This record gives sequence, structure tokens and C-alpha cells, in this order.
Amino acid sequence: MTPPRLLADTVRFDLTLPAVDGAVVSGVRLALDPGLRGARDFAPVPGFFPDGSTRWRLDLPRPGVQRFEYRLDVTAGGARTTVLDPGNPVMVETAFGPRSVMQLPTYAAPGWLAAPSIPGTRTELALTGETAQPVPLTVWSPAGVPDSEPLPMLLAHDGPEYDTLAGLTTFSGAMIAAGRVPAHRVALAQPVLRDAWYSGSPAYLRSAAGAGLTHLAERFAIRGPVVVMGASLGGLTSLLVGLLSASGFGTVGGVFSQSGSFFSVRRDESEARYRYFGRITRAVQQVLDTTHTDHPLRIAMTCGALEENAANNRDMAAALRRAGHSVTYREVADLHSYTAWRDALDPDLTDLLASCW
Repeated sequence: MTPPRLLADTVRFDLTLPAVDGAVVSGVRLALDPGLRGARDFAPVPGFFPDGSTRWRLDLPRPGVQRFEYRLDVTAGGARTTVLDPGNPVMVETAFGPRSVMQLPTYAAPGWLAAPSIPGTRTELALTGETAQPVPLTVWSPAGVPDSEPLPMLLAHDGPEYDTLAGLTTFSGAMIAAGRVPAHRVALAQPVLRDAWYSGSPAYLRSAAGAGLTHLAERFAIRGPVVVMGASLGGLTSLLVGLLSASGFGTVGGVFSQSGSFFSVRRDESEARYRYFGRITRAVQQVLDTTHTDHPLRIAMTCGALEENAANNRDMAAALRRAGHSVTYREVADLHSYTAWRDALDPDLTDLLASCW
């Protein structure tokens, strides 16, 4: 088996695939983010193998990213299965299962993954509010710090996934050890009803911005403004929580949004069948139409430059600046994945936390 290779201006895939349950493979297609251009169907390479194996090749135009995740759709005997690339040992776990990974020579994982990090402890909580079910939370704290000692708080939507797939508490431990951010706690919020909660749900937003943070503050002493973060629908939710808090509750002072799902009727017709599309577009439009704030937030945003929602993120960043918020926005050479979000934590989240705290 041969892993994908970078040629002058293409990435070449060469596959030799055995028969599947006695059926010869009749087609192979690259399952890849639509943000990357190029053909997806492999071409058969002439050749005869007694065991029924077939050879396949695809040349993908060199992408404008430093890494990408993919799988293979293999058709044999009229049935299609989706598999990892058998010739590529590099893979990553994602929220939707494992993916093969092609890393270009320019790609480098963030240095903090291997840097010294402080140890931490974890406490399980359940926050009650207006939602039908409590919001489970795991709070990471620097080891040896009592709950009564005031520390800043970072609240992460999709927290368990952010921690497992993007190393969030490893990041915090490394940044604290390096002296780049103050010692702080990280509240990892579990998305029990993700679509219902993270789609502009008024009940969830009020719970997160009000009763939820109040209950959290009753359990842990909090110093300074809370920073709320999330990605995709979690990025949308974190911004809405921050804006609601700033307008009424006054607890949140910073927002970190990655690849926020700021859907619009004009740009996102493909999402129109999503159950909560209307609620999201109304909430987004309300933010875009806001021309002034009496309670400015510090907001940092990142998005993959080739993501389909990059334009919406640019519009949102510009609207928030016009309203008077302090906003940084950076596009990165990656797509919509936890690895992409992990790789953008530093310096974007680092700088936001340092400025807020």
C-alpha cells in the first residue's frame, strides 16, 4: 500500500484494493470536505491480480490547506462501504469517527501539545435552569487550588469533545505553566440536546448566561469576567450567550468563536431544511442589525479560509466591530474540524484570555 504523496502541484493517491467478500471493487470515490476543489472519482489502473485486487489512482489539485481529513467510498458487488485509506497510517479521531489524514510538509502541530503542563483535577456538576434537562459540566481546576480560591473561568460548549479531540485542558495547563495566561478553571459543558440547545434556544441561552453561571459561581469562586467559547453551532451559541450576558447579566466579558454557524438566508440555502434554520437565521440577523452596544465584549474568532461559512464569519466579525465590540478575526489554512480548532487555540484564545484576565 502507498500513502498519498505530494507532487509538484497535486496530491496523488495510489490504491491497491482487494476484492470485498469475493466481489471485485468497481469504483472508488474520495470522501472529502467540499471546500477543496478537484475530482473525487478514482480512475482504474490497468493490471491483473489473481486474487481479484484492483488498482486505482487519483490526482487531487494541491489544496490551499496544510492538512486535510478524508475517507474512501468503495463500491464492490453493488454495495458501497466507507473506509479509511489502507495505505495511510496517519489518522485522527473526530466527532464523527476516525478519518485518514494527509499532512503537507508545511504542517506542524502546535508546540504546546508537548510542552510542560500543570496537573489538574476534575469535578462533575449538573447545572439547572430553564432547559428540560440539566446541563452536565466537568470543571477542570489546577491541582491543589481549593474551590474557594477565586480564579478566572473559561466555559466551553461541546466541552468533552473540545477536551478529547482538541486537548483544551492540556492547552490551559500548558499556557498556565508557561505564564502566558493566569491560572484558571475550565468548565466543559456537555451538549445533551445539541441541536435544540445550540441553535439560538432562548431557554438554553438564558440558562447558560444566567442561572447556569450563577450556580457555577456558587460552587467555585470566580475572579474576573467569564470567557465563553465554542465551535460551529457552539461558536454561535457562545456569541449569543456573551451578548445576552453583556446586555443583562453582566458576567461574561469575552467570547471565543471558531467556525461559527452564523447561517443566513442569503448564503445558506443548503441548510434551509435544518430544523432550526429559521431560529438561527433570525438570531444571526438580529446581531448583524445591531449598530451599538453599551457593554462591549472582547471577542476572538477563527475560521477555516476554505470553509463554506467563512463569508458569514467575516460578516459577523465586521458587524460586531461596528457595534463597538473589540474583535479579532483570523482565517486559518484548514477546514471544519477539531484539529483545525485545536491548532488555532494559540495565539487566538491565548491572547483573548490574557487580555480579559
